[in-house]
Amino acid sequence: MEEAVVSTITHGGMVSPDLSIFGLFLEADFIVKLVIIILVFCSFWCWAIIFEKSLRIRRLGRMAERFEKNFWSGGSLEDLYDRMGERATHPMAVLFGAAMREWRRSSLQVASGSERQIHGVEDRIAHALEVTLNREQVELEKYLGFLATVGSTAPFIGLFGTVWGIMNSFQSIAASNDTSLAVVAPGIAEALFATALGLVAAIPAVVAYNKLSMDIGRYVERLDIFSSEFRALLSRQLEEKVS
Repeated sequence: MEEAVVSTITHGGMVSPDLSIFGLFLEADFIVKLVIIILVFCSFWCWAIIFEKSLRIRRLGRMAERFEKNFWSGGSLEDLYDRMGERATHPMAVLFGAAMREWRRSSLQVASGSERQIHGVEDRIAHALEVTLNREQVELEKYLGFLATVGSTAPFIGLFGTVWGIMNSFQSIAASNDTSLAVVAPGIAEALFATALGLVAAIPAVVAYNKLSMDIGRYVERLDIFSSEFRALLSRQLEEKVS
């Protein structure tokens, strides 16, 4: 206890302000505290999104690779769909399931249908794949907007805290008629602390947003290629059934 007291006393007997991170937060103005809390929350939430998205994209990539091996193994698509059932756990399997459900609904039309009906079946399968792909893409991109928002606004939120802290410093000078560093240091330190937190929140958010956007874009492109190949495969099977 005595050591804590000694550490806050200068050689001239004056109390030295606590410029540690925790001390700056405790001594900060209410507005600066609010800015700090917002930035800390945004930073933690951004890191949670970054970890969740990164791990999920890696996991989906591995699952898609295994699924494609089964899909192109030469086995029956009907058997693969029966084994999978309604337990699709990743977007590529969801795409496959959506197309196969539409295929089975239209199987009777395919068996005894005209060319016009067959084109209608192809259109419905293509539409099911397109809608499912768009829905899965929206789900994959969920919360990326928050990263973009934090990356673009956090520095300005920190700057607001900076301006407010400097205003407090000038008010302290005006109230005490003292321009010594001891008077203005706490307010300036609060201001710089808010600026630093704004950068700490913004920089990882911007970097992660760009990285995750590229990773998701590549994965969606992989799904789109699979969708096109699957449609071509089903179209060939339709022609074989009719001929």
